[in-house]
Amino acid sequence: MSDALNGAVRALDGVRILDFTHVQSGPTCTQLLAWFGADVIKVERPGVGDPTRGQLRDLPDVDSLYFTMLNHNKRSITLNTKSEKGKAVLERLVEHCDVLVENFAPGALDRMGFSWERIQEINPRMIYASVKGFGPGPYEDLKVYENVAQCTGGSASTTGFDDGPPMVTGSQIGDTGTGLNLALGIVTALYQRERSGRGQRVLAAMQDTVLNLCRVKLRDQQRLAHGPLKEYPQYPNGTFGEAVPRAGNASGGGQPGWIVKCKGWETDPNAYVYVITQAAIWGKLCKAIGKDEWIEDPDFATPEARLPKIEHIFDTIEAWTKTRTKFDVMAALNPLGIPCGPILSMKELAEEPSLRATGTVVEVDHPTRGKYLTVGNPIKMSDSPTEVLRSPLLGEHTDEILHELGFGDNEITAAREDGAI
Repeated sequence: MSDALNGAVRALDGVRILDFTHVQSGPTCTQLLAWFGADVIKVERPGVGDPTRGQLRDLPDVDSLYFTMLNHNKRSITLNTKSEKGKAVLERLVEHCDVLVENFAPGALDRMGFSWERIQEINPRMIYASVKGFGPGPYEDLKVYENVAQCTGGSASTTGFDDGPPMVTGSQIGDTGTGLNLALGIVTALYQRERSGRGQRVLAAMQDTVLNLCRVKLRDQQRLAHGPLKEYPQYPNGTFGEAVPRAGNASGGGQPGWIVKCKGWETDPNAYVYVITQAAIWGKLCKAIGKDEWIEDPDFATPEARLPKIEHIFDTIEAWTKTRTKFDVMAALNPLGIPCGPILSMKELAEEPSLRATGTVVEVDHPTRGKYLTVGNPIKMSDSPTEVLRSPLLGEHTDEILHELGFGDNEITAAREDGAI
């Protein structure tokens, strides 16, 4: 632990998490809890571990970035839950932990002999938290991955351009979004337990998460019944059907916005900037792009008058931005209070000094793969600092955890010989 954390009491110090999660949605949740100080014990299969340890490897015979970037600040124990000795260890873990988190296929823990009812018998204060693809209903037993969640939650049908197919996003809103929701549910359940004295089930479904993030589209679905959506690019010359259409890069709010080209766009795929023509700064924007006459022109002076001409307006803005780099555009428009943002590549974000300074991007040293970059805690707390620690090697803390649970050296040796750990 660094000097910055010596003596610091973090928000979740003393909370012990039994982590049965794998891949992305669950590990996102438990990593966030670990960053806030929880002791996260990651349970993995002996000799195998989380499948992402070996997926998308960029270096041979080491844990992949896929795994390391989702499992910081955790401890790893290997456990064969099919063996009797393994089940005995698991029962001891359930006794000693505050929260169990899992994202197995439906019914997996029940088949191990650890149903919710059994867990309550062992530890009535246990909070049992699950990520599933769907909530109760016709699809609840189906497996779900990130892009399936985006497609079934309303994101894909509303992403892309009107003349193209549905599209998934580059951000992991289904997996990571659900993990963040589950973490909030767990912390809330821990707070309620302080008053009730008992644990509870917590469920976060990926379809629910994606739909929640698409709430503005559900808003527009209802607005559509009362006339065309005038801020959408289909207005006034296109057509609207029965469902919310894809809107390209149009703003999801009431202020028109679009991505426009900047100097160098011919060779740089990210030489673009997003500009919003907010009503309050319309006059300043007109002056900035050399269209002073639009300020008083009745065809452009009001938001209502501008909407039918919005494509022409952004073409004119783009003619101006194409003579400047995206950062020049920012330098010109930001002081005027005009909302805009450059399209930043992953390379640019990785190299941005301010993100390193705030801990949003962190360099971590790993004993087998060396130094790598990862995202840090997106939530900054003044009294609960975060130090991003490397992910554990497979089974690195097995003996340490078993000793803490009261197992002696002979019992640990016997469990290992039995294949239980």
